[in-house]
Amino acid sequence: MKKIFITGMIPEIAYSKLSESYDVTMNRGEKPLSKDQIVEGIKDKDALLCILSDRIDREIMESNPNLEIIANYGAGFDNIDLMAARENSILVTNTPLVSTVSTAELTFALMLGITRRISEGERLMRSGGFQGWAPMFHLGTQLEGKKLGIIGMGNIGKKVARIAKGFQMEVVYHNRSRMSEFEEKEYSVQYRSLEDLLGESDIVTLHLSYHKSLHHYIGDREIGMMKDSAYLINAARGPLVDEKTLLKALVDKRIAGAALDVFELEPEVTEGLEKLDNVLITPHIGNATIEARTSMAQVASENIIDALEGKVPKNIVRAG
Repeated sequence: MKKIFITGMIPEIAYSKLSESYDVTMNRGEKPLSKDQIVEGIKDKDALLCILSDRIDREIMESNPNLEIIANYGAGFDNIDLMAARENSILVTNTPLVSTVSTAELTFALMLGITRRISEGERLMRSGGFQGWAPMFHLGTQLEGKKLGIIGMGNIGKKVARIAKGFQMEVVYHNRSRMSEFEEKEYSVQYRSLEDLLGESDIVTLHLSYHKSLHHYIGDREIGMMKDSAYLINAARGPLVDEKTLLKALVDKRIAGAALDVFELEPEVTEGLEKLDNVLITPHIGNATIEARTSMAQVASENIIDALEGKVPKNIVRAG
């Protein structure tokens, strides 16, 4: 019987589904596993189901020459050395699509939260600072009529564009490749160069997958192009944004605010961001819904089953 190691607690459906045909070991501890613990865990195993916070490098892979597949529990895969996987003939899969709705909805929660100063208002209430309604008290800004700039028009970016229509926002986008005229009409979006998008948008939201070439995609130059009344939203990948530069820009009021669900050195947050009222930070909960996480467990387990049965998994990711 083939053996599978799951590095962390995920919805029980994955364990149950895989246990029907395989010998499955799942780490049920609360703390993330160390590299040595992962190496120990995959001894004599044929498949590894890892979570997004696990760094799966060449040394881990080469510790077990029998490993056939690494199924990542997440849409991203920058935590896995894809080149090493290819060189060791190990399949790597992810769980795309099923996170789309939850992450897009969280993106709008962040937009509403920062533009309407919701967390700031809640802190005021909890501290007893609310002294009653007043005409100029705690003013925010509405989304209707604002221009939303979406960087990255994959599945999540497209879903965000659809939701934006409901808020009657104007939507522009930038992508590595421009969509067809038909798609642009379907999603009611207009293409812009990165520079024009940053200069025009009232809200800029990132929906890019991470690659080393995109490190600090948003830095001092890019922030300098944004309006001083604009907001930056990042529910994609932390290293896309130079957080130290962002911190200084927020302190200097070069932009109005930022809402971040992911962080450059996660789980650490650049010191100072948490002290600012014009920052909303959440603990990487983009797809943290019962629906999305359950579907992710199903997809990850199906990827493993396909691989161990000699079939081609639906969600293979490759180096390059």
